Amino acid sequence: MNKVLKEILKYVAIFAVLFVVLFCTDKLLRKKYMTSELEGAMVEEYYDNIGNNEVVFVGDCEVYENFSPITMWEKYGITSYIRGSAQQLVWQSYYLLKETFEYEVPKVAVFNVLSLKYNTPQKEGYNRMTLDGMKMSAIKLEAIEASMTEDEELISYIIPFIKFHKRWSELSEEDFIYWFKNDKVTVNGYLMRADVKPVDYLADYYEENGKVSLTYDELVKICRGTPNRYDSSKDFGENAMKYLDMMTELCKENGVELVLLKSPSIEPYWYPEWDKCIEDYATANDLLYINMLDSLNEMEIDFLTDTYDQGLHLNVYGAEKAADWLGKKLTENFTLTDYRNNEEVSKNWKEKSDFYYDMKADQEAEFAEKGYLEKFKKTDITGKN
Repeated sequence: MNKVLKEILKYVAIFAVLFVVLFCTDKLLRKKYMTSELEGAMVEEYYDNIGNNEVVFVGDCEVYENFSPITMWEKYGITSYIRGSAQQLVWQSYYLLKETFEYEVPKVAVFNVLSLKYNTPQKEGYNRMTLDGMKMSAIKLEAIEASMTEDEELISYIIPFIKFHKRWSELSEEDFIYWFKNDKVTVNGYLMRADVKPVDYLADYYEENGKVSLTYDELVKICRGTPNRYDSSKDFGENAMKYLDMMTELCKENGVELVLLKSPSIEPYWYPEWDKCIEDYATANDLLYINMLDSLNEMEIDFLTDTYDQGLHLNVYGAEKAADWLGKKLTENFTLTDYRNNEEVSKNWKEKSDFYYDMKADQEAEFAEKGYLEKFKKTDITGKN
């Protein structure tokens, strides 16, 4: 009996050692997203911020770079989180929202409608940035199956070692520093940028004509020229609209108000046909649709100072203006709690605010010194891992 027990214990020990070795190796070989491509580290951060988020955003860079949760907190006492990721597709937004409802049920969910332009899976690099950070669950498996391109395999998401085992030659100091613990890269899902890169030709136009108020279409024509003509190939696809239907139904089942949102970015161009499609959908489904492009002047967005990449995204100065405007709109349309008088919640958000302003000061100092932000110098996040 003792001999049998020893044999069993021997094999248990062997398997335990193998498991630890495999676990540690897997953690080492995974991409860390700490010194560049920070977008890949964002989805995982949500699990440290679960609870008491009355507004949850889902979507791509049009939400995670264009809205400051800290501003919404300071101005209106709104508690919010942005579950964003690079080129997040509508089915990924749906499954992230579905997963969120397993942990908490917010009062309002905000979905970025620009992603509806994509009807099929796009690139593995972007998929990884959304899916690898999700905790393993049946919902994650559904999200993977909906997102995979033809060349991807489900098993590589379940056992990442299969995907990343060839990274031995690519290992850098970053991989060892962040082997078991990552730094925090966002503030409640908001990825801050304090650098500035104004929109082309806008300064020249203002110099010639004065700093007049411009509509979205006027800005586009001045800075980008006449957009390509709309045709049926640009219509929102059946698959994309199917997942929007599923998201609408998911929110109704959970008693959550769904808001359809178009962020205030000059590019990609937001066609009037898309705008009409979303307006009609919102009306048919009794949803609030907010096209912030119609209110650029009211928000006082200045594309000479409030963007870091010539109008594709807002920097922190623009994100604070956009969040202030949107927070007001949300409080006008929904019954949201002002938590600023709640001692426990305020203490938590004081810590978030301190982190936010420290990050802002650090980025401003770095940009003033270098003219760029080191962590954002590498911008190609579409390649294969």
